[in-house]
Amino acid sequence: MLESVLIANRGEIARRIIRTARRLGMRTIAVHSDIDRHALFVREADEAYPLGGATPRESYLDIGKILAAAKHARVAAVHPGYGFLSENAEFADAVQGAGLIWVGAPPTAIRAMGRKDAAKKLMMASGVPVTPGYLGENQGTERLAAEAKKIGYPVMIKAVAGGGGRGMRRVAAAEDFPDELAACRREAAAAFGNDAVLLERCIDAPRHIEVQVFGDRFGEVVHLFERDCSLQRRHQKIIEEAPAPGMDDATRKALCATAVAAAKAIHYVGAGTVEFIADAAQGLRADRIWFMEMNTRLQVEHPVTEQITGQDLVEWQLRVAAGEALPLRQDDLQINGCAMEARLYAENPATGFLPSTGMLRHLHLPRGIRIDSGFAEGDEVSGYYDAMLAKLIVHAADRTAAAAQLERACAEVEIWPVHSNAALLMQIASDPEFVAGKVDTGFIERHAAKLLAAPEPDSALIAAAACALLKIVPDDPWSALVGWRGSVPDFRQMPVEINGKLFHARPQESVPAARAFIIDGDLVLFAGGTAWRCRAPVVARDASAREHADGAMLSPMPGRIVSVASEAGSAVKRGQRLVVLEAMKMEHAIAAPFDGIVSELPVSEGDQVMEGSLLVRVSKEIR
Repeated sequence: MLESVLIANRGEIARRIIRTARRLGMRTIAVHSDIDRHALFVREADEAYPLGGATPRESYLDIGKILAAAKHARVAAVHPGYGFLSENAEFADAVQGAGLIWVGAPPTAIRAMGRKDAAKKLMMASGVPVTPGYLGENQGTERLAAEAKKIGYPVMIKAVAGGGGRGMRRVAAAEDFPDELAACRREAAAAFGNDAVLLERCIDAPRHIEVQVFGDRFGEVVHLFERDCSLQRRHQKIIEEAPAPGMDDATRKALCATAVAAAKAIHYVGAGTVEFIADAAQGLRADRIWFMEMNTRLQVEHPVTEQITGQDLVEWQLRVAAGEALPLRQDDLQINGCAMEARLYAENPATGFLPSTGMLRHLHLPRGIRIDSGFAEGDEVSGYYDAMLAKLIVHAADRTAAAAQLERACAEVEIWPVHSNAALLMQIASDPEFVAGKVDTGFIERHAAKLLAAPEPDSALIAAAACALLKIVPDDPWSALVGWRGSVPDFRQMPVEINGKLFHARPQESVPAARAFIIDGDLVLFAGGTAWRCRAPVVARDASAREHADGAMLSPMPGRIVSVASEAGSAVKRGQRLVVLEAMKMEHAIAAPFDGIVSELPVSEGDQVMEGSLLVRVSKEIR
């Protein structure tokens, strides 16, 4: 086994590699940007070296800096993780040229699969079926438009370089082709430095299915079965699972054999994924599944394969890189149950998935399942790197149980004030079509109206907010409201502001399972994977201020006056806001108890008041 490894990556994949390497007795070395100097993976590594800068180009993409750190640390090997330089043949060459072991695919294999058009031509020559389309060198707009017409609309335009869904466009009609082609080229040039494209037939009910393959230096190649990655948004994977729903044994055998043949055709070594597109309009059939591309690295979704096979793929990588044979033969591998992985992102689905950044003032991830994450409470989510906060990974005896487990896990996510897609993931996991295995890459688009709408609180959650605001939950009202049941008082239409909208609490026999916290002055309830910020814009009389019979409004607790919205002698209406008191990091509005005249107003903005102090007195108007 290798003595040490430098991880040329960050976040959850760096932690993932550290975990296995440490179990194997290896010394682990991290490299980091200035932004990541206090990150979890840096703290967990045995040693850490700064790369400087903030952007990927200044840090994790700088080959010279990484090799200098490797030399200084006297490491035996370099593991690139995924993303960044993991599929960069020049980096692999540089690592090996420095006398270090490269924990990845051979540079020749990376180059062979680096361009989609060249990879498809190679696969065609090896007898591997590919999606019908155009792979020609002529990149003229007129030629491409003519080829698209031959293929038949709709067609897919794809950048020949790179991956991750960038540089891809679905074109529905000929008149749209020139503009979509230009946009695809611009995106490809910016992302990969190469604006060449290929064309493919657009599949009506596409399923994205990939096969995990592994090769060693002795020519042995095995597969570890397939994964289904069809749950996508804009070609970005959201939920992955293994095995693929609806895959029968005969189709699986044919597909996996094709993947092994593809890997052997390029003398593959290490972990790789052969990706296929399937026309599932009539179910999964071997003659309707075509090669799409090969990723010459470990995949983000590798944990679902680990869960169903019981194997540690990072350990396999390290052992193969050290010159060992594959740990198991093909006949030793089998599928056990079903696994699913949901990618928890720092983004807001209700605003078009805009990324969300900032400090994680509160972070609670579900317990009892596998969590791969690069963040802890108090960490900063920056805009420089991928927005993935964590991967929620479940494993159960069958797919229905796995989906239910994933739904519960997503519902338990608590994040504040950064937005996340936890509620969206929960809704997908509970959707009847998803549970039934009716998935394809258009699933989210078809269900967008239901899945992407901003969550609205139900009456029970509004009641829970009122309970917290009124401090009527027994013991500590700012801790968990764990399904508390009992005699809940009549809220008398208490107004409650939740996520900026006004609701009225109604009497409830119980409040739902929820957790409430005061975070930086905000009362935040967590339920259903959503954070609900709760305020009392006009608090009920017996909660906001104690009213004497003569109209005197007294402070219910010590606090500071932050706003005075009236003045002595002015006429007011019942319910009109007069004074706002800040107490316990929350604002409490003091409202007029009836129509009348402000007869006394002894407080001013900024005043500190004690409990029971007179805030305002309203006298009934004399007619």
